[in-house]
Amino acid sequence: MKSRGPARRAAAVLSCALALLGLSACKGKPDSTQVAEGSASAAAAEQAPSGHGPKVVPGPGFNPECFAPWKKDTKYLQWKARTPPFRIALVNGYVGNAWRIQMVKTAKAFAKDPAIAPLIKEFKVVSTGTDVAAQLGAIEDFINQGFDGIVTLAVSPDGFDRVIRLADKKDVVLVPFDNVLDTDKVMQVNEDQLAMGRQWGEFLDKQLGGKGKVLEVRGLQGNSVDRDRHDGFRQVMEAPGKSYTIVEVVGSWDDGKAQKAVADALAVHRQFDALFAQGGSTGAVRALLDAGHKPIPVATEAENGVRKLIAKHHEQGMKGLSLGQSPGLAAIAMKAALEGLQGKVLPQMISVPIPAADHTTLKDGENFFSQLSDNFFTPNEFPPCGVNISGVKIMNESESDVK
Repeated sequence: MKSRGPARRAAAVLSCALALLGLSACKGKPDSTQVAEGSASAAAAEQAPSGHGPKVVPGPGFNPECFAPWKKDTKYLQWKARTPPFRIALVNGYVGNAWRIQMVKTAKAFAKDPAIAPLIKEFKVVSTGTDVAAQLGAIEDFINQGFDGIVTLAVSPDGFDRVIRLADKKDVVLVPFDNVLDTDKVMQVNEDQLAMGRQWGEFLDKQLGGKGKVLEVRGLQGNSVDRDRHDGFRQVMEAPGKSYTIVEVVGSWDDGKAQKAVADALAVHRQFDALFAQGGSTGAVRALLDAGHKPIPVATEAENGVRKLIAKHHEQGMKGLSLGQSPGLAAIAMKAALEGLQGKVLPQMISVPIPAADHTTLKDGENFFSQLSDNFFTPNEFPPCGVNISGVKIMNESESDVK
C-alpha cells in the first residue's frame, strides 16, 4: 500500500497540470501537507508586520492655535514618530480656476520656506482632473513609491476607502483639505463650509429682510465644498418665514464661467435683489456691472478682484460680504502632515478660521490689493501656523506639475 502513495500523488499532480492547460479537471482533494502549508502562508501574510495607521489618542493636541479641533468631540490621532526629511506629494484634482492655480503655487512656495525646506526631502505635485479613478491611482502610486505624506483635494467626498486602507498599511499620512471626505478615518483640514454658506445667507437675509429674488452661482459640481456651502446658504434662505425666489446657475468657481452664467441669467430674468457667488465672484459681479444692473447686495468669495469692485462701487450703493476659502489651506495641510509624521498629536478634523471682510472693513493693502491681479486670493497668511507667504512669492511660482 505504501508503494502506491507516490504514484497516486504523481497522478494527482499530472491531473492538475493538465487542468491548468485546459485538458483535464482537477477535482481531487489537495494533499494535507499542502493545505497546512498554504494556510500557514496565508495566515503569515495577513499577520505580516506592516503599518497600522494612526492611533486614536486623548487630546489636547499639538499647537491648538494652528490645529484647532473642529468640534468639542473631535477625536485625536497620532502616528508613529519618524525622523525628517520626508517625501511629500500634493495630489490635486481640477486645476482650471484661479483658486486652484494659486493653491498649487502656495504649496510650492511653502515647500521652499526656510523653516519647512529642511523637513522635506522630495516634493511632488500632480493634478489629475475631475476623474476620481485618476486621482485615486495617483495617490496609490505615491504610496507605493514610498512617499511619507500625501495632501489632496478630493475630487469626490467618497470612494477613497481603498487608498485610506493602503495609506494606513504603509503608515503614510494622508491629509485631504478643502474638498474633504465623508469619513473620520483620515486627518483633514478645512474651513467650515456649511457655516460659510450660512454666513453668506445671513448677510443677504439681513439686507433683504426675508424676501426677494436671489441669484445663486454655484461652484464645481460633485464635491463637498459646493454641496456644503449650498446647503448652509439654503438653510438660512429657506427657513420658515422666508419667501425668497432663488435662481440657481453653475459658475464652477471660475470668473469666465461665472460671468457668462450671470449674464445669461440676467438676459432671462432682468433683475435680481441680491447675488450669491461661491467663487468666480469677480466675473459674477462684473456681469452685473456690465449689464447696468442697479447696485444690490453681493455675497462673494475673497478674490482680490471682487473686493476691489465692492470697495470701488460701495459709494454707489453696493454692499458686500467677502468670505475667504484660503489657498493657504494647502500649506496648513502640508504642515499637519509633517507634524503628524513626527508623532505629534493632532485633531482628526482641523478647523481653520474663515477670513471675512465687508464693504465697511475693506482696506487697500490690508485685505485687498489694488496693485495685484484680480485673480489673486487675498487670505493667505496664518501666523499661528507659521504660514507667512508673501503674495509676490506665491505669484512667482508656476502652476505646473512637479514630477
